Amino acid sequence: MTMTTPLIADTPLAETAAALRSGRLDLFEYLDALFARMDAVEPKVRAFVEEPDRKARVLADARALLDAYPEPGQRPPLFGVPIGVKDIFHAAGLPTRAGSNLPPEALTGEEAAVLRMFKAAGALVMGKTVTTEFAYFEPGPTRNPHNLAHTPGGSSSGSAAAVAAGEVPLAIGTQTIGSVIRPAAFCGIVGYKPSYNRIDPDGLIFFSPSADHVGLFTQDVAGMRLAAAQVCAAWDTFAEPVRKPVFGIPVGPYLEQASEEGLAAFKTQADRLREAGYDVREVPMFQNIAEINRIHRQLIAAEFAQQHARWFETYRDLYRPRTAALILEGREVPDEVVEEARDLQKLLREEVVHIMDVHDIDLWIAPAAPGPAPEGLNSTGDPIMNLPWTFLGLPAVTVPAGTVANGLPLGLQMVGAWMMDEEMLAWAEPVQALFKS
Repeated sequence: MTMTTPLIADTPLAETAAALRSGRLDLFEYLDALFARMDAVEPKVRAFVEEPDRKARVLADARALLDAYPEPGQRPPLFGVPIGVKDIFHAAGLPTRAGSNLPPEALTGEEAAVLRMFKAAGALVMGKTVTTEFAYFEPGPTRNPHNLAHTPGGSSSGSAAAVAAGEVPLAIGTQTIGSVIRPAAFCGIVGYKPSYNRIDPDGLIFFSPSADHVGLFTQDVAGMRLAAAQVCAAWDTFAEPVRKPVFGIPVGPYLEQASEEGLAAFKTQADRLREAGYDVREVPMFQNIAEINRIHRQLIAAEFAQQHARWFETYRDLYRPRTAALILEGREVPDEVVEEARDLQKLLREEVVHIMDVHDIDLWIAPAAPGPAPEGLNSTGDPIMNLPWTFLGLPAVTVPAGTVANGLPLGLQMVGAWMMDEEMLAWAEPVQALFKS
């Protein structure tokens, strides 16, 4: 593990997994180093939900794993890799609090499908990571490892910060508007939101079943491709595009939602791609973005209210103000509006994929957030640059792509065609390398 700054450390997933599988890296020496890392940074970053017997539990799981796979040649792909799990997923033996004040016994459920798949691939659960309350806007205590005075983003705040700080090489999150891509960008790491339902969401405390995506965090795209292959349905490990992608910039009112600083940085990113020989085309898109934003927010508010109906009746006083307000707002959304929104999701997705075909666009590029991580912890930042892609259920990835004047990282968001996740990530790998050079 290479230190770069006190709160940022390199933890490349693919290299670490290969070393653990082969035995070149001793599992217990590695875990000891990670626990030492957590002891050093966790009091400041606060990415994980507190767990009194974490080390004993993880080491016991590691011993059982080593007993099951003593021979390196038989070890699964993620043998011994510790992962962070956003605390809205159920995990065997760990309480689910969802960043809320509700009693954990009210929030129980079967272990999440994504977690079962990662465990089958040899991963170890390092612990639950902090989420905003029920994955909405009420923040937790997590801070941005790049600057503790700034938000790490939300709602998958702990997962993004834990990976950036080198506490784990892989973490699980969710995205309902921008809760994977935005915190990944704010924390200077890779975030991946798959095509809708490509990762089984079973075992998740849903925010909005029509919009929720299970997503992942790693430090590089090579690691993300390894992780995605373990949990994405029907993953094609041999998808290796033989040409450079054609990038499309969705010009118009959608893009103009970014800040002046964010747009200037995005122009620099696009120019860098052109200089590297990529074909970058401007295509008018999302002229009706205000309407899409409104419909998406109505849909998720209504479904959030439905998901919380029983809990809210019993524990209303335990909900924080912004979360309670969303439930009350969602109750007022008519059923026919929800059905129309679900129909529009599919219609718009087909329309956008058609535009990609007409203009020979392989990937859309856009700012991963309006700008860098805002100062303060009361707000997790604005997910507006991620909203339409989440609404459409298209795969998206962000890679670190430069910094702003105050040193905080920026991400470049890339969006692929429906179910073209493998090609998107394959194309994203040299893009990440370009911005590291």
